Amino acid sequence: MLLTLAFRHLLVHKGRSLFLLLGYGLGVGVMIVLLSIGEAMLTQSADVALVGGGEITVLPQGIDIEAMRTGGVSGMFFGIERARFLTRQLLGGPRHAASVRAVSPTIENKLVYLSLRGRSVAVRAGGEIPSRLAAVGAARRIVSGAWVDTPADSAWITPTDQQLYDELDRFHLPATPDSSWGEWHYFNLSAGPEEWWYITYLVGGEVLHGRWGGQLLISHRSPDGRYQRYSAIVPSDSIVLDTTRADLTLGQSRVIQRDGRYTLTAVAHGAAGPLRLALTVQPERNRFFPPVSLREGAYPSGYVVPALSGTATGEICLGQRCTRLTDVPAYHDHNWGVWRNVSWDWGAARGRHYNLLYGAVYAPEDTVGEAATGAPRVLVALVDSLGVRQILRAAAVTYEGGQSRGGVRVPTRFRFIAARDADTVRLETEIVDVQATDRTAAGGAKHFLQMRGSFRITGTIGGEPLSDEGTGFFETYVGGEP
Repeated sequence: MLLTLAFRHLLVHKGRSLFLLLGYGLGVGVMIVLLSIGEAMLTQSADVALVGGGEITVLPQGIDIEAMRTGGVSGMFFGIERARFLTRQLLGGPRHAASVRAVSPTIENKLVYLSLRGRSVAVRAGGEIPSRLAAVGAARRIVSGAWVDTPADSAWITPTDQQLYDELDRFHLPATPDSSWGEWHYFNLSAGPEEWWYITYLVGGEVLHGRWGGQLLISHRSPDGRYQRYSAIVPSDSIVLDTTRADLTLGQSRVIQRDGRYTLTAVAHGAAGPLRLALTVQPERNRFFPPVSLREGAYPSGYVVPALSGTATGEICLGQRCTRLTDVPAYHDHNWGVWRNVSWDWGAARGRHYNLLYGAVYAPEDTVGEAATGAPRVLVALVDSLGVRQILRAAAVTYEGGQSRGGVRVPTRFRFIAARDADTVRLETEIVDVQATDRTAAGGAKHFLQMRGSFRITGTIGGEPLSDEGTGFFETYVGGEP
């Protein structure tokens, strides 16, 4: 009887019946899809390749999750750049201490080759830090023996000051011989409102082929506005550098880093006579910027700032006249790369709350301020007492005004606007002093400007208004061979 009524309803009300059947079919289809997704999520949640503990998993940008699960080719070469800095400061540092209990770095399913007696075998390998894995609730079940942090594990997560600054400030060897290779420790000090020092410990040349040497370069801007330069040339057999440490010896001049404190000694000569200095530079905690590559390819360029803010104490002697400095503002960075036919913009400024850092290196194929593709080239970093606040990009540094200084036209101000997603920073700077060097006769370069000025930054960071001001040191080098 019920079956007869059902068929009769289908025949009499064909449209209504078709609509009901369509709705029923859609409902069944959606249910099948949801059940399939749920089953897939359940399978992935138990997948050893995706289980890492904790509440949030940070993955390399652009990686395919399915490729990560199955070990596909697209997952083989992904990694998170500057993972140590990310672990220690951006995620696990003091800025998020109230909300982030632990960070556990993991390497999963990386392709490595084991070679033994002329035979190579491709294997998958991973790496984890035992204490951090346990802290995020994913400790391994140890069947036998013990699995605990090694000294290398501890140095990776929580390095001592000695380990941190050696890691940041170590020296490098060029990948290929190039006579324009250069690497240096750079310090500047503000001895007073109208007096400052630029100090550079430089090595360069074809290091791997033995055709290289070093130079100590010091510039002093006296309170009356005059500049004096001092230097010392050092042969390679009187140089000691270390690719695992910050220490550098250039003959009688040295940079020694111990427990995060730098001891500088220098002996140089200039038109004003001999110069000797003995200083201690103490970086301010968290006010550093990690090593980055500003350029790759034929013109590699690397850069790190161990001390965006610091203090210097010691003595500088010009002849028999010595000046004592006590806790004066100091800055320290470290550069390396090939400097043939390149130019650059650079600046480091200190405000009431923030340190601002910017820089870009331009190769001959670049337009000024932008790559040939039009992508922003100027790296801009904003740092506060808790570390790096934001990293942004600017298209170009715009110089304005102009006056003649030693036959070189120099700007009176400059500006740029940097952005990242919704964050923006506008920098406006008034130049109060310039040391201009005309290098036209030294191989085609136009000029090198070392500037000091007052700055103001405005904008928005993390949805909050930004405003700060202070003073800084800035450079621009335009031309060819340095």
